[in-house]
Amino acid sequence: MPHERAGTPARPEDLVDVPRLVTAYYALHPDPGEPGQRVAFGTSGHRGSALDTAFNEDHIAATSQAICEYRAAQGTDGPLFLGADTHALSEPARVTALEVFAANGVRVLVDAADGYTPTPAVSHAILTHNRGRTTGLADGVVVTPSHNPPRDGGFKYNPPAGGPAGSDATGWIQDRANALIADGLREVRRIPYARALAADTTGRHDFLGGYVDDLPNVLDLDAVRRAGVRIGADPLGGASVGYWGAIAERHGLDLTVVNPYADPTWRFMTLDWDGRIRMDCSSPYAMASLIARKDEYAVATGNDADADRHGIVTPDGGLMNPNHYLAVAIDYLAGHREQWGRDLAVGKTLVSSSMIDKVVAGLGRTLTEVPVGFKWFVDGLLGGTLAFGGEESAGASFLRRDGGVWTTDKDGILLALLAAEITAVTGRSPSAHYADLTGRFGTPAYARIDAPADREQKALLAKLSPDQVPARELAGEPVTAVLTEAPGNGAPLGGIKVSTDSAWFAARPSGTEDVYKVYAESFQGPEHLARVQEEAKAMVSGVLGG
Repeated sequence: MPHERAGTPARPEDLVDVPRLVTAYYALHPDPGEPGQRVAFGTSGHRGSALDTAFNEDHIAATSQAICEYRAAQGTDGPLFLGADTHALSEPARVTALEVFAANGVRVLVDAADGYTPTPAVSHAILTHNRGRTTGLADGVVVTPSHNPPRDGGFKYNPPAGGPAGSDATGWIQDRANALIADGLREVRRIPYARALAADTTGRHDFLGGYVDDLPNVLDLDAVRRAGVRIGADPLGGASVGYWGAIAERHGLDLTVVNPYADPTWRFMTLDWDGRIRMDCSSPYAMASLIARKDEYAVATGNDADADRHGIVTPDGGLMNPNHYLAVAIDYLAGHREQWGRDLAVGKTLVSSSMIDKVVAGLGRTLTEVPVGFKWFVDGLLGGTLAFGGEESAGASFLRRDGGVWTTDKDGILLALLAAEITAVTGRSPSAHYADLTGRFGTPAYARIDAPADREQKALLAKLSPDQVPARELAGEPVTAVLTEAPGNGAPLGGIKVSTDSAWFAARPSGTEDVYKVYAESFQGPEHLARVQEEAKAMVSGVLGG
């Protein structure tokens, strides 16, 4: 059940103590013997709070050294693009990283205006530098915990492909970082920040200009300008705060930056479902302030702290479910990108809505289903075999208008502006287009819930095989598939997915909590969905011995 104050403005007692948080970053040192205090790369880098001794100076110094050694072993000798978001721990971590990178002789490019840097701007910079090159390839680091609460920090590595690093890279980096910490950081090279900033290897890069000026090559902004679409853009206090005003000015859009401020406490936010401050632009609770203003704009949009996620608000539909918007975006792009080849596939994660499956089939295109994590779309977007890659947590990117690669990481700014393009070109909102899709394919009910599981049970769930789940029926329908590998690439799901003709569920262990996540959907309505969820929990509990 939602917290009693979910969707209401934050109070002083909800705010993080920033001086205490930053002090903890420097003062607390992780115990290598404690699993919760070790470097651990999830689907999007290492995350944690300095207050829990899970994201501290030792972690970042060691991880940065490990990245230096990894990129050297891979022959990556071009510049490293370094960006950071607005979390309180991001600036200390950025400084630590630069001190280590400079000491190792790595050519580092930081923001030319000392501004915040969205994740998609870093991906765009990497790919722009690497276009046509075979040597001197660039990579990047983004200091961000994405939409996580203000007390958290995050650190993620993007190799020369421009998107999130694969498990081979992150596994090596985290293991090496943990070994460096266990050895007392003796092999970590580091110089003082003033020397690092003045080093010959440290340079400047105009992330904002490179990204904003290139947008007409991926979106029809002329149509948005001609139609006079009124846009309200809320950065939610994140790294896109300086980008939206520049987009409006350079492209002549009727765009208002709803909240042009950054504050490491995020005191202007409304509380998320659990009563915590979280910059989740797909949450109706976190987005309550913007939803209340939906009638002021033809399209209102939100981004999380590093702008790799999108939230779309329309006057006729309010905040769109991320799955609904992905289906609309795919349907629209297929009919309005003439230079995209018919052989290009559409990528989705296996826990995204089956509405996407139906839309893609209706378009006569190929669907590529992959495990959770945007890293699975990187090769397809880079190689031009995927036109679009999207995941259920409001993250997506797609190709340029000519079919070339745009970003290989999630781009919340791009998807937000696409909503304005859809409105301008069709004269109808994305919500109206989704209503059309439900008229053609039915109305799905979709939800995610959590169920308790200890560490051993989560490990078992992550390694299940189909024969361990002897499911023949789910919520009154015959089971048509039991999957532990993704059909799109054969990669392990880290869990299980069970499907029928009209419903499915997927169960995956949480990487940070003692729970497993149950994603479920039914085209027979909410009551059938509830039945699917209950039977899913019983099925998984039986396998786990819970």
